[in-house]
Formats: sequence, C-alpha cells, structure tokens
Amino acid sequence: MKMLMNRRQVLSGAAAGAASTVLPAAGAWANGTYPDRAIKLVVPWATGGSTDVLARAVGQNLNDLLGKPVVIDNRPGASGRLGIDAMVKSPADGYTTAVIELAHAIAPSIFQRMSYDIMNDTAAVSMLGDSPLILFVDAQKYKPGQYQRFLDDAKKSTPTFAIATSGNGSISHLAAGLFAKETGVEFQMIPYKGSAPALTDVAGGLLAGHICTLASASSLLAGGKIVPLMVTGNKRVPQLPNVPCATELKLTRMDFGQWWALVTPARIPKPVLETLYKATAASVNDKRVKDRISNLAINLGSRSPDETLAFVRAEATKWSRVVADLGIKPE
Repeated sequence: MKMLMNRRQVLSGAAAGAASTVLPAAGAWANGTYPDRAIKLVVPWATGGSTDVLARAVGQNLNDLLGKPVVIDNRPGASGRLGIDAMVKSPADGYTTAVIELAHAIAPSIFQRMSYDIMNDTAAVSMLGDSPLILFVDAQKYKPGQYQRFLDDAKKSTPTFAIATSGNGSISHLAAGLFAKETGVEFQMIPYKGSAPALTDVAGGLLAGHICTLASASSLLAGGKIVPLMVTGNKRVPQLPNVPCATELKLTRMDFGQWWALVTPARIPKPVLETLYKATAASVNDKRVKDRISNLAINLGSRSPDETLAFVRAEATKWSRVVADLGIKPE
C-alpha cells in the first residue's frame, strides 16, 4: 500500500534512536517527578476494536517504562468524540491521555458543533502506527475471494445491502461511501459504537458487511464467522495473501488506511510531554510490542509531537475534501 509504505518510512525515522528490542528497567523514562501515580489512557471506542487492541499493547509497555500503572478507560459513543471530550476537560498534567485516529481528524468536517477543537484543545504526543482497512462479510453467505459475487448480489438486492459503520464521520463510514462511489452500488449505512459490535452483527447475518482493520476482526475471523473480500491500498497484506487489494480491483480511490496517535489535553508542561513522547516512542518501537500485534497488520511507528500535529492537520484537510465530494452534510 503506497500510503502505508510512505508513512511507515517516515514513522520509523523520527524515533529510530528510541527503538529497543529489550525493555529498559521499570520507570526508566520517569523524570523524577512524573509520573508519581497511575496514568489514564482513554480509548474512545468499545473494547475489542483495533484502537483498543493497540492501546492495550502500548499501554502495557508504558506501564513498564514509566513505572506506574497505565489504566485503559473505554468510553465509546458519539463516533469517538465522547471519550476525547472527557480527556480534553481533564487537567493538563500528563495523567490523562487518549488515542485518537483518523475519525477525529475527519470529525470537524462532519459535525458543526464540536465540544472541543482537536487541533487546539489537545497536545500531540506521538504517532502510534497505521493499518489498511478490509471489507468483511458473513462467512455463511460468502467465501474468501467472492468479491464479485458480493457486488453482484448488492446491485440486485432489495432492500439495499446494509453496511455497518463506526458512526457518522468514522473512517469506516467514509470508506463505505468511497466504496459505494467506486463500485456504483448503493448501500444503507448503519452506525454502531465501534467495529466490535458491528462485526458481531455482520457475523450474525444482520448486516451485509463492515470495513475495518484486521485487528478489529481478528477473533471473529479466526473463528470462521466472517471472511475478508478486499484490502484497501495498492498491496496485499501478508496476513491475508489471497485477498485482493483495492488497486487490483480498480478501486482507485481506496488507497488509504487507518492511523492512530497519542494525545493529551493542551498546555501540558513541556518536560512531561517530552517524557511521554520518549516513553511512547520506545514502546511502539519495542520488539515485544511489535511481536504482540504482528499478526494484526498494524505498522507501528512514532513521530515527534510537532510532526504528529502536522500530520493530523494534513489529514484533516485531505479528508474534508472527501466529505465534500461524498456530499455528506455537516450535522
């Protein structure tokens, strides 16, 4: 995938010096006064999704590196905005952090009344990584490789095939919109609070499909409940070698993927931010974390706070154009 390959090269460069194959001693990144108590890591989606999986893998290493517990706080709702709203209202002392993703860069183009400004009310700590997206469908109805059959069924279906999304403005929503535009097939978009509950209903035959990361779908995929039909981008992923990529299927606008970053409330003291960044960079570049999620098609890598902020700004601009092109009206 072109986008992922380019991003992976950049991600790996910024914190190459922080990479390690062996964890430092507990508390190695503590700066003497911070941290002196547990750190909350807000995940603005339901448990079991890719953001939750990544947060728990990185959080465990941060626990070891900082010498204090990192507590995962799942706060799903409002297309990922509920948890971030709670985070930005917390003290800017480094004890409340959150994982944001592409949906949070898209949200300003979707929602007219935001309770926070993602660019000004948060302080970027570091990028965490990225991943391609995959179209998953019910394993009782389709087998791997039956992409064209799925499209043919969708074109002639009455009622219209229903595609699950992780809420209005989520990447799964925009990905489904672009997929519909590329294929000329109309889909009904059904919002959920995250990929985990959405995929459960796909596996149960209640919905036609859902576009999300491999990490979000790993348990149901392993259990044979769902099957993958298409991977976004211009390259197949090693974990699903028989699943065609978007470029092979002539889906030229599907060259994108999910990404994640760690943020805190704005105005965090610079020494605390620096400590968090160094620990996060060491964590996402650590071999133990990479090995833990190696089968989930998540490409780990860090960037400095300034580089992360610039990246999020660029993504917000890029996807605002997609929102306009899809004709999605701000709420």
